[in-house]
Formats: sequence, C-alpha cells, structure tokens
Amino acid sequence: MSHSPYNMDYPVSWEELHRNARALSWRLLDKGPWKGIIAITRGGLVPAAIIARELDVRLIDTICIVSYGSHGEGEAAQQQGELNILKGVAGDGEGMLLVDDLVDTGKTAKAVRDMLPKAHFATIYAKPAGKPLVDTFITEVSQDTWIRFPWDMEYTFSTPLADRQR
Repeated sequence: MSHSPYNMDYPVSWEELHRNARALSWRLLDKGPWKGIIAITRGGLVPAAIIARELDVRLIDTICIVSYGSHGEGEAAQQQGELNILKGVAGDGEGMLLVDDLVDTGKTAKAVRDMLPKAHFATIYAKPAGKPLVDTFITEVSQDTWIRFPWDMEYTFSTPLADRQR
C-alpha cells in the first residue's frame, strides 16, 4: 500500500469558492486592463467564469491539459504522470489573464508558463512548491493538504458525532 503525501483534507464550498474568486478579481482589477482570460481546464473553468463576470471580460479561451493522472482521485490522482496538452493557445499571452483553481507541484504551471510567458497567472489556491510560478493568488495551503473542490463533492448524510462514539 502506497503512502499518501496528503495529511490534511480541505473541503471548499461553492460559497467559499465564489467569495475567493471575487477576492481574486479585486486583486486583478488594478493589474489590467485584460484582453481576455485563458482558463486552464478543467479546474480553472469555474474561477474563470466568475472572474470574467467581475472584470467584465468577454474573450475567454482555454488551455486543455491533462495531468494528475486525471482518471482517479485522492492518492492515485496525486501521482502526476506526463502532461498531455490537448489544446493550446496561440501567442505569448501578452495582455491575457491565465486562470486556474490551484497551483500544486508547479508541473502544470511551468508547462503553461513556457507556452504563455507574458500572461499574468492567477490562481485561487497556491501550495509552496508551485507558488513561485503564480503572479497573483488568494490563499496558500500546505503542500500536504488535499483541496476538495465543490465540483468534486456531493452532499451525503453525516452521522451525528454522538452516534460515531457507539
């Protein structure tokens, strides 16, 4: 059995994600104007939609890239395989805002930075290993934290604490 490097679980609600994406928008407002937004799929899609609305940006493109093994979750997903770029973006990123939900090890961030060196890279969450690659972020979390985004979760019954003791 392999050992997971994640010791902490950090569930993020839709409300918290929306609030953080709006906070990121506030930080990006004065750094513009922006020609457009490039969302890194899939994690960057929801934050990019919120930021586009808040900054009144109409031009939105995507970089479609597969990492994290992408076929599982948790322990299996953290074992990063090769990056597979399914769709890139033309140009060097000048005047563009590059958006993702999270920078983790920095592997994906570095590949995208190499493709679009002049883009401004913004994420909601940043872990220490990837933080130097990001221009603007809202919340830093430890490297051993597994962030559970709302699109990866569903509501289920929670056993009352008193019943867990029995």
